[in-house]
Amino acid sequence: MTIVITIILIRTLGQASRGSVNPQDVMMVMGYTALGRLPIILTLSLFVAMVSTLSRMYRDSEMVVWFVSGRGLGFFLVPLFRFAWPVLLVITVMSVFVWPWSNQQAQEMKDRYEQRGDLERVSPGQFQESSSGNRVFFIDRDTSEGKTSNNVFIASTEKGKNSVTTARAGRIQTIGNSQFLLLDNGQRLESTIGKSALKITEFEEYGSKAGDSALTNGANVPEKSKSTRELLRTPTRGNQGELAWRLGMAVAAINFVVIALALASVNPRAGRSGNLIFVLFTFVVYHNLLNLGQSWITVGVASFGPFILALHGGALLLALAWLSKRHLNWTFKGAASRQRKRQASRQESKKGTA
Repeated sequence: MTIVITIILIRTLGQASRGSVNPQDVMMVMGYTALGRLPIILTLSLFVAMVSTLSRMYRDSEMVVWFVSGRGLGFFLVPLFRFAWPVLLVITVMSVFVWPWSNQQAQEMKDRYEQRGDLERVSPGQFQESSSGNRVFFIDRDTSEGKTSNNVFIASTEKGKNSVTTARAGRIQTIGNSQFLLLDNGQRLESTIGKSALKITEFEEYGSKAGDSALTNGANVPEKSKSTRELLRTPTRGNQGELAWRLGMAVAAINFVVIALALASVNPRAGRSGNLIFVLFTFVVYHNLLNLGQSWITVGVASFGPFILALHGGALLLALAWLSKRHLNWTFKGAASRQRKRQASRQESKKGTA
């Protein structure tokens, strides 16, 4: 959790320094982002907890008692799932419902800050470029509400013309779906690029478009912010990739229970950290394959159903095969010796028949 929060803090502060996030909303954005990352944290925590506990049972000879009682390693799946099912349920709910909700809340805060008016971007006493990049604003001071300002300066380059506008006061007003900057008692100097002619205009009131309204119609909502029902209703490639990731987190958590039982062992020479390193490596590989599959489905390299079956079904089959090997104590050396015994018995039977 500490590592994830640190990474989120660094990314959020970087977004705030670039002007993508309101500095006052950094903690809120961090909270929503951390909430969305909880399924990953819970899955890894459950995986590490089960492997660590089972390894301790091997080290303390508790598993010997389990085996002596006539129960194989495979029978340990029942108590593991009895312990893990509440965590698996929480992971599923958070992946399917909480993940898109937290992303939606964080995205709305970013959009609200990104689409604020050009005059609202300006801090008193500082020159600030507009969102379109073709105007520069400066204000002497503003009111506490941030809607009106005094001593406004605007330099712009539009449609082959340079203009410099100054005014004693300015205010923002929303008209339709656009925001306009209304200036009072000022002067405008306008010139055409490449020509020496200069046009001077004095005005009592002058309006200039400052940007679109702060609210969006939701047409360009990213896939990770869409609800699971909306992803199912509109099965585009991007939506299917996001849906594969959400359902994959829930299925992967179930597979990790089986993988934990297959991985759990003890090697006194390797120390206690040997299993933990292998557990982290396994989780990173599985999680990266899940992210890679999402990208493949989005670009059309893989299909939704075959990818889900190949990745999660393949991981489950490998885990069950490994678990069966340990449950039945299969070894390559033992298999070779059994094969030699079968061949010897066949030869003896042939000799007896002859």
